[in-house]
Amino acid sequence: MRKQENSEWKLCRIQSYMEWKLTKKEIGKLIRRLVNRTRGTPGAFLTPGFFVFLLIIAFPGCGNESDRRQDEPDYYESRVLPATGVETRFYMGRQIDDLPLFENSSVWLDRPARDTEELPLRLIRAMNLRSAMVVADVGAGTGYFTFQLANVVSSGRVMAIDVQPSMLDTIRVRMRREGVRNIQTILGTSRDPGLAANSIDRALIVASYHEFSHPREMIVNIAASLKDGGRLIIVEYRAEDATIPVPDLHRMSLEQIRQEIEAAGLVFRELKDILPQQHFVVFEKPVVQDSG
Repeated sequence: MRKQENSEWKLCRIQSYMEWKLTKKEIGKLIRRLVNRTRGTPGAFLTPGFFVFLLIIAFPGCGNESDRRQDEPDYYESRVLPATGVETRFYMGRQIDDLPLFENSSVWLDRPARDTEELPLRLIRAMNLRSAMVVADVGAGTGYFTFQLANVVSSGRVMAIDVQPSMLDTIRVRMRREGVRNIQTILGTSRDPGLAANSIDRALIVASYHEFSHPREMIVNIAASLKDGGRLIIVEYRAEDATIPVPDLHRMSLEQIRQEIEAAGLVFRELKDILPQQHFVVFEKPVVQDSG
């Protein structure tokens, strides 16, 4: 998921590094990592110095890192990476992606190669949708899956959730242009998608779960939004396949996915081996038996 709140927190971290009087070399390493992330996209011409300047003026008064960590649950762990000297966060042994995404990430989300890399029609067929279902597209971005889902649940509704207002604006513009009426946009947070309890038949998270800054809280809230027997589908690039040209930080193993999602109370149902590079993992909300 593309997360504005999480990105702001990360950018504040850079200011904290400066307040802690890191050396120019250490700060340079961090900034170079951020600048490298933008290569090949608009805005990549920014120099590290200019990029730091933008960060400082755009995010004043962030406070220090220790203040932000006071209420951090103990299932999140902070470590300093030996290779970079940069502090980052881990959840159940997995490093959480700690680099912010940018507004021009829509270029990546809408790349033509997605049709062959992710086989969206095959993915959606595997969700076993019915026309009247309510589906949550968590981390909807520019709506790549949102509109395809809306075509299938023509009598139902798609809840398009993102933490970046600009992404939701893009979806709303396209809705008006194409006359689509069964999509509802929701501005979520890094901890809560903003869905009503027991309202969702299917929730889909494609290639963004690994970036959630607070994965436990997000999945707990998604689980609460599912109807009894409702299903969550996690799609992530396979960590088990070293030939996939995706950085390690953006891949997950089936074992790791199961460990994290089951910790939030959902039940593993099946792994569908249908996509060329990604896991398609299905979890279900247990049906509560009436004690009466």
